[in-house]
Order: sequence, then C-alpha cells, then structure tokens
Amino acid sequence: MRLYDDFMYRFDTPPRSYWEATAGDIDVEAGPLDGDDSCDVAVIGGGYTGLSTAFHLARDHGVDVHVLDAGHIGWGASGRNGGFCCMGGTALGPGDLVKAHGEDEVRAYYRVQVEAVELVRALIAEETIDTPLQGDGELVTAHTPRAFEHLGRQHEVYTSTLGIDAELYSADEFRERFYDSTENHGGLVVRPTFGLHPLRYCRGLAAAAVRRGAVLHEHSEVVEWTRVGNGLHRLATKSGALRARRVVVAANGFMPENLHRDFYGRTLPVISAIVATRPLSDEERARHGWRTENPAANSRRILNYYRMLPDGRLMFGGRGRGNGSAANEQRTYDELRATLGKLWPGWRDVDIEYAWQGFVCFTGSLRTTIGQLDDDPSVYFGYGYHGNGVSNATWAGRYLAELIGRGQAPAVPVIVRGLGRRFPLPRLRMQFLQLGIGLSRWLDRRG
Repeated sequence: MRLYDDFMYRFDTPPRSYWEATAGDIDVEAGPLDGDDSCDVAVIGGGYTGLSTAFHLARDHGVDVHVLDAGHIGWGASGRNGGFCCMGGTALGPGDLVKAHGEDEVRAYYRVQVEAVELVRALIAEETIDTPLQGDGELVTAHTPRAFEHLGRQHEVYTSTLGIDAELYSADEFRERFYDSTENHGGLVVRPTFGLHPLRYCRGLAAAAVRRGAVLHEHSEVVEWTRVGNGLHRLATKSGALRARRVVVAANGFMPENLHRDFYGRTLPVISAIVATRPLSDEERARHGWRTENPAANSRRILNYYRMLPDGRLMFGGRGRGNGSAANEQRTYDELRATLGKLWPGWRDVDIEYAWQGFVCFTGSLRTTIGQLDDDPSVYFGYGYHGNGVSNATWAGRYLAELIGRGQAPAVPVIVRGLGRRFPLPRLRMQFLQLGIGLSRWLDRRG
C-alpha cells in the first residue's frame, strides 16, 4: 500500500539532485540480495537509521547484521534532505513540548538532541567521512512582527528553561550579521547545528558499516515479511530471501504499510522539495548582504529552508504539492522558484540547475518513535524525524544497536519512547493533510 503516486517510488531511478551530482567516489560494497541468506539482525532501510544501527551493531557488539534497501544506499530521505544537522525531531516547538511533557522531560529530550548533533560530528571525524561542515547554528527568520514575538518566547524557553545556546537578533542586527530578505523582522540562532553534504555522509556511514562487518544490499526491496520456523523472520525480495532472528524497521516515510500490521497508519510522509541555483557571484550574494554559512529557515507554518552551499549555490526547499505525480512535481518547482524570487528579488532571474523532492516523515504522535514492539520484542523500529533526520536518525540507530546488543534498554527520553499512536481514520490521512496545508497557508498569509 502506497499513499502517493508511483512516481515517488521509482527505486531504480536516482533523484536529479545536487547531492547525487556531487557525491564523489565514496565506494560502498552493497550488491543486491541474490538467493537465500540468513543473519542475526535484518534491517529494512539503508538510510541514516539503518546504517547507524548496522555500524554500531557490527562495531560495538560484533553482531551479524544485513541491511536491505529498495534503491541504492541513500536513495531515500537520507540522500535527498537539505543537509541540516540540527535539533528537533517533533512537530512541536520547545514551548509546546514543555506544556505537553513538563520541563524535566523536555530538558532530557534536548540533552539527547545536542548529543545527537555531536554524534554526527564525531562520526564524520572518526570515520574520515568526506563532507564539509558548514556554519555554527541554525537561523530562523521571523516573517512578520508577530512571528518575531513568538521567536522571543522560544528564545526564553531555550535559554532559561532548557539550557540551550540561543541568541535573538532584531531585524537590523540580523541583517547586519547574516542576510536580508523581504521578510526579515528579526531572527533566532540556535546551537548546535551545522550543514553537511547528506549523501556523502550517508555513503561514508555505509562504508564505515561495511568495514566493521555489516552486509549491505542495494536494490533489494522487501516485498513480503513472514514468520517461519524457530521464531525466525523471513524477508523476501524479488531476487532472494533473508532469514533473521530480529528485524529493525528503519524505512521512515518509504515504509510499505502492508508488510507488518503493527506499522499501519502510524506515519504520514509529506513531500518536501528542493531547488539549487547556479553558483552566485560575490556581487550577487552582496545584493542581499549574504554573509553566513549557517543553515536557515523562515518562521512560516509552511516553512522554507535554505543554505548557501560551499560552491556559492543557494539551496532552497519547501513543501511539495499534491500526490507526488510528475505534473505536480513541476508545479512544486515552479512555486519554489517564485517564492525564492519574492524573498530575494535580486536573485529572481538566477538559473535553477537542480531540482528534486522526497519525503519528510510525520507520525501520529507528532514525534520520533523508537523501541521494540510490545507483542513481538524481536521487532525494533526507529522513524518519524519530522525533518530533523540527520542527527536524530543517527542517534536512533545507535540506541537501537545498544538495545539489541546489550539486550536491555538504555535510557531514552519518554518523548520518543514506544510505537506511538495511529493517525485517526488512517485511510483519510492524505485528505486531512491537504486540508491542514491549506489552513496553514491561510494562517501564514494572515501573519
């Protein structure tokens, strides 16, 4: 069962992304599954969650682990995102989290968020993964005066309640230090955050997992999941089958819901699309006072996120349209280009050289979910990063490896613990999503 048009699931077709074009020559040994095989732990999904699980299981616990991915390694969200290594992982801001869970639980959660960002930084250094790290903090620009007031309240929660490094800037201060736009009413900087090349990081993590003994299989979509004798799981692909004592579900927004009944109706993939310009000259960047490498976003409910890449291109992302068909894809790119020109009129006519789209994965509980099934503890899961998967998925993979390798659960914040709830009326998720997007766009126009 798939929620979107088949155009979104062309596993044999690489996205036409800047990341694919500049991924370099990181060699990953990952042929398709051919015939029958067996292992201790099978992982469904070759993105950050699955690769981090495999890497930490193989390195720290000596576990025989195989990873199955429907496309090539990094085909999904891990190779398509904006490359923001930042905090988040829920659809709720820090103030709403405190109201829902209390100060102590949210402080524990944000300690993990900081730890997750620094885990990525450490892995890149320790495994000599070839990706430049850009910036020092995530920028959020207020698109209206009312939005700046909201950022001020967020700043207070970050600094006074949660102990997070954050700074608030007036419109003039923000313009002087970072950049200007037609919707600059001040901004917030939150640390730690940095930018990276998401596909290089993904492939580097994959290569590190293989060096430690993990086995990776590209172009090996799981089409059937059954239980066989001796309590084993059997994961069938078009060209083989893998038997395992334990299974990790790490497919995030691309998880086929018909494979296992416990995961039906728990996720809502939302299309996110990105365009990248040609390299901008120094004079062009100066038109809008651009002087930062920090990843950035605006404060809209249907937000845009953006970075100046190392070669001077502006990467600009936002929500996609419709059911993911080819026709809707082009409409999305046209809208992104028009929005870019409204925010930065001096770049209105700059050529777009790359455009691609993928999924952000939301959950019915509006939070990341990590753990193992209550009715079958041989099945583990980690997914639903709400647009913050670089750090959160890497951390989730390490957590799952500890849980599997040691046989007992290490400490994990209550906010992310467990399977969470299904979406109400899951068959109508797409209709509710379109209503929600329409309402959010109307609220953004009102300020």
